Amino acid sequence: QVRLVESGGGLVQDGGSLRLSCAASASIRIFSINTMGWYRQAPGKERELVAVITMGGSAQYADSVKGRFTISRDNTKETVYLQMNSLKPEDSAVYYCNADLRWTIVDSYRPYWGQGTQVTVSS
Repeated sequence: QVRLVESGGGLVQDGGSLRLSCAASASIRIFSINTMGWYRQAPGKERELVAVITMGGSAQYADSVKGRFTISRDNTKETVYLQMNSLKPEDSAVYYCNADLRWTIVDSYRPYWGQGTQVTVSS
């Protein structure tokens, strides 16, 4: 099995910055990781896409974070990052890491999720 270990959440003031990291950790070798991404869920709301990035580095963002957040990845470290600038109180949520990966060349890609990390932006 794989664990997606998230870090970097916390409390920050309106307009501040945070950087989230998510590293894939497994007891056996992961054959490849396709898309990696970040989602968030605020209390009483559904989980929503924040940003995703392909193996080749193509990124997509939710309209609400465009121009403020930047997603990146290090394929050698099997890690995805989310740099969050100009944070707003409405960005407060639990942020979840997601990775679509496969264990062998004949497997299909399957999604895996991290445990989530809390981001709180105070006004």
